Parts: sequence; structure tokens; C-alpha cells
Amino acid sequence: MDVRAIERMIEQGRDSYEARLALGQAHLKAERFDQAIEHLLVACDQQPTKTMAWQLLGQAHQKKGQDDLAGQAWRQGIQVATDNGDEQAKKVMTVWLKRLG
Repeated sequence: MDVRAIERMIEQGRDSYEARLALGQAHLKAERFDQAIEHLLVACDQQPTKTMAWQLLGQAHQKKGQDDLAGQAWRQGIQVATDNGDEQAKKVMTVWLKRLG
């Protein structure tokens, strides 16, 4: 994934949920948690009814040591998954939330 190419797309006004999600995933994988959170928050704002950004936002917060924020993201994601009938996403985030304690 060419992170710079996606960033250029956004800079040129072609911002989208998919672009922000891709950047969030790339930064999360590279352990750049602040950047991941920044892009995933935008993705959640752009498409609050899609679960993937909520899942990844929680992961980024958890890896940064922000368990409270991770829990908030996953609780929101669980609600979205419930509303959408996305049982798999609901199960995954429920397990992660339980592991937070």
C-alpha cells in the first residue's frame, strides 16, 4: 500500500472512508498509533455505521495504552454491529472488550 499516494488523494480533495481506513490500517501496522488514530477517527466520522473503523480505532488506542478509549471505540462498534446485524464484528469486539477487563 502506497501511503503517500493515499495521502495525496486526500490532499487533492478525494477524501473517503476507504482512504482513511487504509491509512489507519497502514499506520497501525507500522506502529504509528497517533497517525492511525487520527485517520480512523475521521473514518468513523465519515461512516459511523461501518464497523471496521471502530474495530481498528479500538486496536490503535489499546496499543497506545489508552484502554478507556479502546473500550469506548469497541462499545460504539458493538452497537453499530448490533444495528447492522454484523454478528462476527460484534463477537470480535466483545472478546476484545472483555480482555480489557
